[in-house]
Amino acid sequence: MINQAKAVKLIKIYQYVCDKYEEELQYHCQRFTNNNRPEFTNQEIMTIYLFSVSEEQRYKIKDIHDFRIIYTPKIK
Repeated sequence: MINQAKAVKLIKIYQYVCDKYEEELQYHCQRFTNNNRPEFTNQEIMTIYLFSVSEEQRYKIKDIHDFRIIYTPKIK
């Protein structure tokens, strides 16, 4: 589990990404997937990437994906 300080940073990153996404990022981002019902929003994907690179020092796609699997709940 993530400690309290990292959880607060994660929430702040998510809030920042959501604010920027609504302002301008939605016009510059394109998600390349053939999945018509993805489990995560674009904002959540960006947050996972930014948090895992900045806080967890994970730079490889596989490491970021593993981080996502460990720390995100299963969506049913």
